[in-house]
Amino acid sequence: MRLMEEAQKVLASALEAENGRYAELLLHDGPLRQSLIGLRQGTELAAHNSPPAASMYVITGGVDIVGAEADSLDEGDMKILTHVRHGVFAREDSVFLLTTVTGIAERESHDERKSEEQGSH
Repeated sequence: MRLMEEAQKVLASALEAENGRYAELLLHDGPLRQSLIGLRQGTELAAHNSPPAASMYVITGGVDIVGAEADSLDEGDMKILTHVRHGVFAREDSVFLLTTVTGIAERESHDERKSEEQGSH
């Protein structure tokens, strides 16, 4: 598999999609997943909880992480995603590689665990 070729395909699919986004799961090994996400300029992924571990690498374009810990990422930028609810907004046509660990025994997503801990006080 050639990452840049896949990224071009994902972006083309996002540009054609009615909702302006497209995702493709590239690798899946137990709880580890790597996905390419393509977003047309102006498209937003709604706020969601972070999995136990996640990072994103912007292959092309520019995106904003929206939420409590906002940040802007451009082509070539890589970031560990925060452990708070966040969304993603495409400032321009963009593709990013999302790497996640979706489950660790006895551990939920960070926000879910934090909510449970706060609720028990």
